[in-house]
Amino acid sequence: MSEIAVGFIGLGNMGAPMAHRLLDWPGGLVVCDTRPDAVEPFTGAGADRAGSAAELGERCGVVSVAVLDDAQVRAVVTGPDGILRTAQPGTVIAVHSTISDDTAVAVAAECAEHGVEFVDAPVSGGAPAAKHGALAVMVGGSESAFAAVRAPFERWASLVVHAGAVGAGTRMKLARNLLHFIAFTAASEAQRLAEAAGLDITELGKVVRHSDAHTGGPGSIMLRDTTAPVAADDFWFPILSHVRDLGEKDLSLALALGSRLGVELPLAARAFGELGTGLGVGPGAVAKKEQQ
Repeated sequence: MSEIAVGFIGLGNMGAPMAHRLLDWPGGLVVCDTRPDAVEPFTGAGADRAGSAAELGERCGVVSVAVLDDAQVRAVVTGPDGILRTAQPGTVIAVHSTISDDTAVAVAAECAEHGVEFVDAPVSGGAPAAKHGALAVMVGGSESAFAAVRAPFERWASLVVHAGAVGAGTRMKLARNLLHFIAFTAASEAQRLAEAAGLDITELGKVVRHSDAHTGGPGSIMLRDTTAPVAADDFWFPILSHVRDLGEKDLSLALALGSRLGVELPLAARAFGELGTGLGVGPGAVAKKEQQ
């Protein structure tokens, strides 16, 4: 599989560092971007240039696509000068853009009509992880397609996950980013509380980044394979009950501080009421007392 040529379309902030790690791919790298200045560093380093998605698709067995949105994905893959116009049966097209899962499924169906495999393979970790070859990639596609893309993906990703059938990669990315941006909203709430208390919120940020680097942040409780309630004799029950009890105590203290300072903390209030249930162990003594 390493002898096939790999193509990369879209050499932006994410695509460029990903493609850079494929420059020494044994089968060769072919790149395509509408901006000549984005292509030049790659051709100067030994990659071949394709003038269009169709030209690239004709030459490559695996094609990575890192463009902006659903419309650009459709244009690059199924458009009049898109990859499908020339791709040979057995080619695998991988889209790294975060698009709709419905788009992924629909484009995959069009690819299948040409004997071409499609995977939705969004990435997580941002430009810093891309630069260091440490991205996480969530792949939705068949077993055969996953096998075809795994080796090139491992050049720029340190975690390659087969999420399931086409669309599953995108759904996993959406769930991951749901947590990401809700956490940003929670961070804003924490900053309001800290600012009202006269604290330096930049120092608070240092503490959050430092401690999350050691504890793992929200991901540290994402270890079970189900969200069902935890039985009292389950291994996880005492662990998650301890997390709940600590959380309810600290949230109640933060809510009390917010009340004294006149700062509304709607996310904290919701977390206080739902933490135990979300963890699968039910509300603890502190929450039950508040509910009475």
